[in-house]
Amino acid sequence: QVQLVESGGGLVQAGGSLTLSCAASGLTFSSYYMGWFRQAPGKEREFVGRITRINGNTYYADSVKGRFTISRDNAENTIYLHMNSLKPEDTAVYYCAATRDYNRDYDYWGQGTQVTVSS
Repeated sequence: QVQLVESGGGLVQAGGSLTLSCAASGLTFSSYYMGWFRQAPGKEREFVGRITRINGNTYYADSVKGRFTISRDNAENTIYLHMNSLKPEDTAVYYCAATRDYNRDYDYWGQGTQVTVSS
């Protein structure tokens, strides 16, 4: 059974930093592209960024580019979302997800972790 478990969410002041983790189990981790998404209250889920399977190339939404960084540790089956210069509009539930083909729908999703940025 595949499980993705996010952690690290919380309350942070604007301008602060936070790092989220996503631990994966039940899948061959290095075979999957991993992505981060977020959903703010009353809004649709939006793509934040993704990381490739082996060489760790990353791609980000314009809204977070230059502030957020994704990394992965294939030995620990974990990805990270390092968030800097946080803004109130970054407040959302953050989800990690896994896919074999990032041009298609993601196959597996975590339960999400809340990030709240106060002004």
